[in-house]
This record gives sequence, C-alpha cells and structure tokens, in this order.
Amino acid sequence: MKKITIVLLLGLLSINLTAQKLSKDKKSVIASVENHKENLIMLSDSIWALAETAFDESKSAELLADYAEKNGMTVTRGVANIPTAFTATYGSGKPVISVLGEFDALPGLSQKAVPTKDPRIEGAPGHGCGHNMFGAASLGAAIAIKEQIEAGTIKGTVKFLGTPAEEKYFAKVWMVEAGLWDDVDVNVSWHPGANIEADVQSGLSLVDFIVEFYGQAAHASADPWNGRSASDALELYTTGINYYREHIKPTSRIHYHIQDGGQVVNVVPDYSRIWVRVRDPKRKVMLPTYERVKAMAEGAAIMANVDYKITLVSGIYEVLVNRAGGEIMQKNLQLLGPITYTDEEIAYGKSIQKATGKPEVGMDSEVNPLKETEELPGGGSTDVGDVSWNVPNINLSVTVAPKDTPWHSWAVVACGSMSIGHKGLVYASKAMAMTMLDLFEDPKAVEKVKEEFKTRKGDEKYEPMIDGPPPIQGIGG
Repeated sequence: MKKITIVLLLGLLSINLTAQKLSKDKKSVIASVENHKENLIMLSDSIWALAETAFDESKSAELLADYAEKNGMTVTRGVANIPTAFTATYGSGKPVISVLGEFDALPGLSQKAVPTKDPRIEGAPGHGCGHNMFGAASLGAAIAIKEQIEAGTIKGTVKFLGTPAEEKYFAKVWMVEAGLWDDVDVNVSWHPGANIEADVQSGLSLVDFIVEFYGQAAHASADPWNGRSASDALELYTTGINYYREHIKPTSRIHYHIQDGGQVVNVVPDYSRIWVRVRDPKRKVMLPTYERVKAMAEGAAIMANVDYKITLVSGIYEVLVNRAGGEIMQKNLQLLGPITYTDEEIAYGKSIQKATGKPEVGMDSEVNPLKETEELPGGGSTDVGDVSWNVPNINLSVTVAPKDTPWHSWAVVACGSMSIGHKGLVYASKAMAMTMLDLFEDPKAVEKVKEEFKTRKGDEKYEPMIDGPPPIQGIGG
C-alpha cells in the first residue's frame, strides 16, 4: 500500500513539474485542444466509419473543411484541381506555418473496433494507416493556433492543408505544383504510429507507372498462331524484373501488381496490364533503376510481338529531414510526457498482439529520445517528401496502436475508433500546436529551421514526377 502511494505521489509530482514548465501560451493551446477534444474525436470516428479511399474522400474532406469553417478559418475547396483537397487559413502576414491533414483509407481493411479480426463490411476499405486520426489531430492544432492569433497572443498566418490520396496517387505532388506551400515558412506534420518520437528519419523515393500490352486475340486451341498474346508479354516482363532484382542496390525495391492478365483460358489475351513501383532512399539511385525497368517493357513487347504503353502515375521524393525542427518538437514531447493507459486499454492492446503473433507487451507509451538520422533508412514512402523539398518540414510519430502492430492491417483499424487511438490523436494535436506556437513566438527558431533546409537541399532542384492532371478517374481503365 505504501509503495503504491509513493508511486502515485511521484506521478502527481511529475505532472505538477511539467505544468510548471509550461508557458502561459502553451497552457492555452493545450486547453484549446482539450476544448475541441470531443469534436475532434467525433470527426476522427466519422472519417473512420466512412473509410473513403484515394480521391473519393468527399465526405471526409467535407467534415474537416466544415469544422475549420465553423471555427472561423477561411476555407478554399477543390484546390490543385482535386475535389477533395482544400486549405483552411487564418491570420495575416509572417510567419506562415502550415500543418498537413490526411484522411484517405486503404482498400480491403474493414474492421470493427474489436481486438480480433472482424470486418465491419467484408472487403470494404478501412483506416489501416490511421489517417482518420491524422487529419482530425492536425486540424485541432491549427484551430488552437488560430485562437491564439485571434486573441492577439501571436501574429502571423496558420494554414491547414487537407491532403487526399496519400496511399495511392500522392496528391501532395500536384498540390506542391499548384504553389500551396509557396508562402509557407515551415510545415508541421505527424503520422500515427506505435511509438512517440520527433521523427528525424527519411523514407524512400518512388515512382509509380502502369504498363499495358496490346496484342491480337485468337482461339487458344483452334488457331493460336493467329494470336499475339499480351499476357505472354506480361509474363516475360515480370520474369525480367525478377531476374533484375539481383542486380539492383540492396536499398532499392521493385513491386508490381498484375491488374489484368486475360479473362478466360480459351482466348489468347489481346490485353494485359501491370502496375509497377520502384523505390530507393535516394531519388538519384531510384531514377536509373526506373529507366531500366521501363526499358524491359519494350523488350518484353518485342519478344511477344505486341505493342505496349507506359503511363506515369506519380513519383515522390524521399523526406528531407530537418533536425533543428525535430529538436523543437522533442522539447514539447518531453513537456507533455508519456501517454497513460488504463488496464482495459493495455489488455486490448495485448489481445491485438496475441491475434497478430506479436509479444504481448501492450503499448509503447514513453517519449523516445531524438535519434540519429540514418543515412539509408528502410520503411515506406510518403508524399510529405515532396513538401519537405519545397519547405522545411517537422514531423512527429505518436502511438495509436500496440507495439509491433502490423501497419496497413486490420489491427490499426481496430484501434482507430476507440480510446487508444483517441489518446494518440489528442496527444499529437497538442504536440503540434505547441511546436507551431514556438515557431510563431521565436523568429530565430524559424530561421534556424530554414537554414538547415537550405543546407540539406543544397543545389538540387526539385523536379516533380507527374505528367498531366491528377488521375481523379483512376489509371489504366
């Protein structure tokens, strides 16, 4: 009993010391997030239930845009010729600090808010990357800053960007081209994760493209000599890619998805289609690999005696890390401290770990120290990279699921509409609001972040990998 009392007292002392370190303005932005907490959770849960995929997030975008407008921000919808992209701004003059909000779901991951696999709607989409929390938390941070500008505590402009289609088409590339960050001094972002840290790691650059082969149909038994098989070309192409894997850099990746290999067994297919993706931590390494894989499509077409067409879908940069910004974020995480979980939440997390074959340890609730930036990181890719090559970017990871949870899976969806996800959402909103406040209040901090951005970018010129308007209606039929 005495031991428990001492632990509780130490916990209360820690909370009290943290409160004492918080400035009046930081207490105000935290209070703002708390004031909007229930509405932010409601927004997140509504987007979770809608589970709209890339470029189809009309209702999700509307929910966020409407709430921004309701809270006095000026909303511009359909920016960059993308119906589900929008901006919400407040204030005037410098600095201009922006924050990203994503809200697209992934196909086939429908899941109830229960710790065992149980789809809400079999085969339907689900938020297996936590973007329902992403957009809501970022908007909460933007509104907290808006209220400080409105109160006259700080001066400048806050800008929330509703950024759709991160999972498939990378809409931020078109938004960058539309100049939506041209007036921004520093951008802030976060991503739902299984740990809490100021993220100073990069990711992988990539390019997406579709290859289509066009042959001649014929009866597969009666007169196959009159046919030219598009599926033969596709098979030859994938064989070439798979042999090529041995000869690329260990850091590079090539993926493909066969979208159409023919329809029936007794017809020589006159059409086939494959979606190909090439990645590497460095764009300058990825691009020659991309050119080689494109050339293989021509070779496959020649061998099968068919025609071919390559359509660029999109391409993105690796993230340009900003450690000066990461240090600002890190200090705010330390002020906030760890997330606390109830026994029921810990049990929920362990059930998910059991169901996915992971050690049953619950959530990683502690604030991780600022890590060294890896030269050649692994992991995934994000169109935040393109933003980061045009404006300094500060990124954050916050726990919304148990430790070692498989991402892009039902397990993340299961946490996205219950208290574990809700706590991460609110925490992220506070951390971003506090970091944005630091930037508004300290011009020297902004300059330090911008100087590092210039140094890391060097002489490299940003060249977007897009060809034409965003593929709102999809690619390849």
